Amino acid sequence: MAIEVLMPALSPTMTEGALARWVKAEGDKVTIGDVIAEIETDKATMEVEAVEDGILGRILVPEGTQEIAVNTPIALLIAEGEAVPDAGAVRPEVPAASAPQDATQPAATQQKSASAAVPAQTPSSLQAAAGKRIIASPLAKRIAGQKGVDLSTIKGSGPNGRIVRRDVDNAAAQGKPVTSATGQGAAIAPPSSSRSVPHSGMRKVIARRLTEAKSTIPHFYVSVDVELDALLALRSQLNATSPEEGPDAFKLSVNDMLVKASAIALKRVPNVNASFTDQAMILHDNVDISIAVSVPDGLITPIVTHVEQKSLKQISQETKDLVKRARAGKLKPEEFQGGTFSISNMGMFGVRDFSAIINPPQAAILAIAAAKKQPVVKGNELAIATVMTVTLSVDHRVVDGAVAAEWLSAFRSVVESPLTLVL
Repeated sequence: MAIEVLMPALSPTMTEGALARWVKAEGDKVTIGDVIAEIETDKATMEVEAVEDGILGRILVPEGTQEIAVNTPIALLIAEGEAVPDAGAVRPEVPAASAPQDATQPAATQQKSASAAVPAQTPSSLQAAAGKRIIASPLAKRIAGQKGVDLSTIKGSGPNGRIVRRDVDNAAAQGKPVTSATGQGAAIAPPSSSRSVPHSGMRKVIARRLTEAKSTIPHFYVSVDVELDALLALRSQLNATSPEEGPDAFKLSVNDMLVKASAIALKRVPNVNASFTDQAMILHDNVDISIAVSVPDGLITPIVTHVEQKSLKQISQETKDLVKRARAGKLKPEEFQGGTFSISNMGMFGVRDFSAIINPPQAAILAIAAAKKQPVVKGNELAIATVMTVTLSVDHRVVDGAVAAEWLSAFRSVVESPLTLVL
């Protein structure tokens, strides 16, 4: 009996995903644990593994299809020698916007009433009207219409020669012929300088979560200037002790040291290392710090766990690995979901100061701005120091103003007397 392969729920927030690529083709043998497809979730690209031994009998959802609801059948596994079920035996529910158009549908059934608006033809629909069927994914057709690419000039790289998104993107980059509104293969000037970029799954989740955070969490903000000269000197001394090559080599960044400083401050003022629930305050014993990382589709927050127990070298190596895999879309859900405190560092962009939005259910996030040399008063004399501004955004349901100020004081003390970081 055929076994349905379902669109998996790869994270608690996932309600739909996109089928990025089929790794196996129809007719391929698979064993338990074989990767058969790649799924784009709201945060990363994940692999779908076979749950049974068998043969990939039928692909129900073509690669490139967007907005596939969780638990929708995407393929059928059959036993060796078993007949493949009819294509209509299982009908996956994909959104109408993503469903392929039937180019063989009789023209009479497609006619509108005289008063109905006539939709603009896309290059793919023009080819279908001419009697030549274009085998392309719904996403590829939509992008071809947006970019004005003639699908008849593209050779598909998908299953059975199907045209997928990457084929259209490559064709557009190479300057393939475009089709005008009259169906002639002539390029036309764009009607305006604006263009529509559909929301990615990640962008939708970011928009939803940040809207909820800003509208439901009573934020307040506390800022302080911190001198970095002692920390920078310690960083240079520690980096000088690193081997040039090998697994023991390391190169500490300022951010690595600020992550550790945050953990020490959170142990000194534990009420900030907390979460709010309707029933109680949750005070966390371990310090798991989420680090905001910019990725092409938006923002992701990989987590360095148990920071209070780790050395600067461990924090540095783990952070670099997490950031690398975050930008490659290879993080596991547990590596970016959770955390007890967040850090957002935009100092590398020369930002003077900023306020970050809290990452729920956490109670606080630290925004780190650029470090600059500036005059300071020490005693009764003027001196030059490297100073950065940090701003703590706090959930007022959990942390009061005095506690937030106490935490910032502890953080500044650690940064300005950084030997604490290595003791």
